[in-house]
Amino acid sequence: MSVEQLVFYFFAALTLISAFLVVNMQNLVRSIFLFFVTIFSLAAMFVFALADFIAVTQVVIYVGGVLVLMLFAFMLSNRELLSGMQIVKPGLKIGHLAGLLICGGLFCLLYTAVSSADIINLPWIKESQAIGQNDNTIHQIGIHTMTRYLLPFEVVSVFLMMALIGAAHLARREKRS
Repeated sequence: MSVEQLVFYFFAALTLISAFLVVNMQNLVRSIFLFFVTIFSLAAMFVFALADFIAVTQVVIYVGGVLVLMLFAFMLSNRELLSGMQIVKPGLKIGHLAGLLICGGLFCLLYTAVSSADIINLPWIKESQAIGQNDNTIHQIGIHTMTRYLLPFEVVSVFLMMALIGAAHLARREKRS
């Protein structure tokens, strides 16, 4: 096993462990900082995939935008809102059943859609060429972003908007009557 593979596997393991800890951490501040680790290690994996522009863009957008916005929202939220939050005990409760059923239904729907689609024979995938090691990645990314990957690009923009709305909701102060 080469050194490059060891470094890649290190970043892959770091991504998986930190993402797991982000979801399961009880402390919100630690969870936000572990999300920093997840984003940086994912960017390192993009560098190994020869997607240098995507790695830099991910660091600039997520770390520079979303995470800083989340930190400011946390810092600007009033103490009464944070002290009123209840500590959730781990474990499965009956109230989680609806969420689990919805997630299971969506998973079945997505699995059915992906397994029934003939992805290899789609015309917009057949026409595209693989990006070589010496190709201009920024030019290829521009072409693929506006043709092949337009839907994921729009999903990311909706995600960023949801993060902005969530951070603004956390940061606003409720007026007392």
